[in-house]
Amino acid sequence: MALVVICGQPCSGKSTAAKCLAEALNESECKQTVRIIDETSFHLDRNQSYANMPSEKNLRGVLRSEVDRSVSRDNIIIVDSLNSIKGYRYELWCLARAAGIRYCVLYCDVRESQCRKWNEERREKGEAAYNDVIFEDLVRRFEKPDRRNRWDSPLFELWAHNDGVERSSIAIVDVVSYLTKKADSKSRDVKILEPTIATQNTRFSEANSLYEMDRATQEVINAIVEAQSQSIGGPLASISIGQGLPNIDISRSVGLPELRRLRRTFIKLTGQTSLSGRPPPSDSSSAKRMFVDYLNRELGTIA
Repeated sequence: MALVVICGQPCSGKSTAAKCLAEALNESECKQTVRIIDETSFHLDRNQSYANMPSEKNLRGVLRSEVDRSVSRDNIIIVDSLNSIKGYRYELWCLARAAGIRYCVLYCDVRESQCRKWNEERREKGEAAYNDVIFEDLVRRFEKPDRRNRWDSPLFELWAHNDGVERSSIAIVDVVSYLTKKADSKSRDVKILEPTIATQNTRFSEANSLYEMDRATQEVINAIVEAQSQSIGGPLASISIGQGLPNIDISRSVGLPELRRLRRTFIKLTGQTSLSGRPPPSDSSSAKRMFVDYLNRELGTIA
């Protein structure tokens, strides 16, 4: 039914706001299931997740994939994370549009100095906190939401430091009202995103294809690594990955970094091809067959 994106500086009260919003929705006349998606759901450490750009990109990918699998007209998803990059909020908005549901942003607007103070207090209490270098980097790169952007609208602002964060906070009450208000010709302030023809036809197939592609290629990589570890530096025979599938024929030891690079390139090329031609394979066997053919070609042999 809806996707709520909570954003704000680090240690600005986002998780508290998400919890209060979920409780307020459950206490309302809302009949939909309310679920919070956040880093702790996946046991992700905040300092490790934001230690560098690859780790941060991986974090966003994990959250986005979970949102994509979870959004529907039968539930309300609350994304509790920094969501500090406008391009990422646009991606989440696209998921909501493809699902044909309501969308809004709840912005925890807190001064940097107060966020810094709250972070230090958490550290002193032994609670999860950002280290100073990561905290300052996240503050510097934060892109404030702008209600003029469609992916930041409607925008509800919560001043956690001034007003506190409660279920009765004005911003949270307004969000609950927006999400539960009946959409009809009289409620022009309630906007349900309409999927385009393209997103309606391809959303499921793309999500399923990406999942199968990711899983299948990783299984092939695992098979190669396992076979090489068992050979203990000796000559490698053909590696079988399943009945009815081509063997992997490699005449030399291939390191994990090279295998990962080949895997990333293959997934990227397959995605580019699907934009102008047939869609990527949606089943594991087809994905494995394509990847093995690609590996055999790139590594200099033909199966």
